[in-house]
Order: sequence, then C-alpha cells, then structure tokens
Amino acid sequence: MARWRNYSLTIALSALLAGCGNNSAEQQWQAYHQQLTDELAQNDIERTEPINIGDFPERSERLIAIPETRDSLLNVYALRECQIASLVAARNNQLGRVAPPSQQWLYERTLWQRLSACLNSDVPDQLGDEDRARLEQLTAIKTAQLPAVSWNAIFDSSEWVKSFSRASQPLTNVDDAAIAGQLDAIHYLQQMTDHQFDLDWQQDSSTLENHLKNLQERPLTGEVLRALLLATQRLTEANAVLAQQNLAQKDNTKRCLSQRKSSSLERITSTAKQWLTAVNRLIDAQQVDKPAAVQRYQTHWLSLTNAEAPWGQFQQVRQAHEALRAHFPRC
Repeated sequence: MARWRNYSLTIALSALLAGCGNNSAEQQWQAYHQQLTDELAQNDIERTEPINIGDFPERSERLIAIPETRDSLLNVYALRECQIASLVAARNNQLGRVAPPSQQWLYERTLWQRLSACLNSDVPDQLGDEDRARLEQLTAIKTAQLPAVSWNAIFDSSEWVKSFSRASQPLTNVDDAAIAGQLDAIHYLQQMTDHQFDLDWQQDSSTLENHLKNLQERPLTGEVLRALLLATQRLTEANAVLAQQNLAQKDNTKRCLSQRKSSSLERITSTAKQWLTAVNRLIDAQQVDKPAAVQRYQTHWLSLTNAEAPWGQFQQVRQAHEALRAHFPRC
C-alpha cells in the first residue's frame, strides 16, 4: 500500500508543478488521464473546467471602522514631553493623509508606543490635571484602536488583496526560494501583529515594505487554491473511471497500472498546507472581531478543517484515488 501512495498522483500532480504559461497544467492532467485510459483500455476521460475561487470580500466588507481622533494643536503641544507633536504633524499633512496602509500602521504603532512610554514615565507628574487626564484618555483610545489598525493595515493593503486574485493560475513550478520569500513576508506581518503591544519591539519601515513587495510578486494564495481545485476536479474524473473499471472486471482479469516514483504529491501538499497554515494563523492572530465577510471567506476557501473547503475536498479525493488505484495490480 505504501508503494501505491508514493505513486498515486505521480503524473496528475506534476500538472501542478509544470509551467502554466502555455496551459501546461491542463496538458499534464490530460497526459495522466490518457495514461489511465490506455492502461485500462477505456475511452477518453471527459474533463470539465474546474470552478474558480470566490471573490475576496470588498473593501467595505473587510475593514473595521475606526473613529478619527481629534484634538487641538494646543492640547497636543501640552503633551510635547511625550514627543508626539512632530509625529501628529507628519500624519496630518498632505502626504501623511494619503500614506499607504502599511505606513499608517507604522505611524499608529509608533504613536501608541510613545504615549504608553510617556504615561509610564515621570512626565504625568509634571502635567496639570487636565493634561494628565488627556494623556490617559488618548493612550486608552490608541490602545483600544491598535488591533483594528493592524487588521485594516493588512486587509487594506493592495499586496495582501492581490494574493487572493481570481485571475491567478494553478500553482506551478514550485520555486522554493520564491515560496520562502512569500512565507517570510507573512511571518513578518505575524511578528508585527504578535508584538503590536510590545514596547521594546521596534518595527522597521524598509523591512516591512520589502516584505510587502515580495508578497506582491505573485498571487500565491490564489495559485494554491486554484491548484487544489484543479487537482480535485481532475482526480474526481479519474476516480469515476477507476471505479467503473473496478466494478466491470473480475479480479483475475483486472488490468494493471504503472508505478512511477515522484515527489509531486508531497510537494504540492506540503506547499499548500504550509501556506494556508501561515495565512490562517495571521488572520486568527488579529485581536479583533473579524468582519463577517472575511469569516465566510476564510471558512469557505482557506480553512484546513472544513471538509468542504478546497484543502478538505482535495484530501478526500486524493485518498479516494489512492484507494481505487490499490484495487489494481501493479504493472
């Protein structure tokens, strides 16, 4: 049985690792189907186009509303010992107002750090009652808002949204270096989320932007999901032929199936699981009530536990394929 598992998707899943530029993914699936029909002396397998992944939630559905914090310049100046005046001024100028979500995230976290550090220093002892109360209130507001700021910074970024593009192709030519770069990007976002209330952890603008640039290089989430959908569809079609042939033949007349060694199954399974695990971990790490549209998308498309999500369907069909192949002798 172990030998059959090693072979199960030898050619089929190589489709997911071949180039997509000239529809080679589909060509590889056709090659696997052709091999099955040749070995089983069956007619060609009829293929149906797999479904596409669903639309990523619209911006208005995935972001969390954050009330704007307003105060007079005089009141901000009164807290000058907290070193927030220049920061607030930069945020309120023309460039600050149109800054990308990633930079707004850095601003809000830096502001929270300075306010929190100031509140826990000897500065409040030097302030009047009103200014001290204002510092306490402003720190409390920014503390409460920071998780939503973190969420919006990720879910409002074009780099993150592009990863879920429906215009993607099934994952092909698994490039370990490229995948590693994408995972590093996710892990840095995870670090920023995990350490958002850590006064000692310092974020770095260039590091963040470089990771986001890597994330934008390819729509990896879309590629992974479409690879799983394609595999599920083509294996379902192959399973129907194997099941029909198994019923039609007696044990002593069964045709044999070739055995070939390949790491295709392991690679696509490993890559998909590793990526979806990282994406789900980042989403679940956010200390907010996730918008309903994002929850639905995560459950339907990204989940590793929902049997109806692409990963769950792929696993079920793959296991069924292995079981069906095990009924046939090896050539």
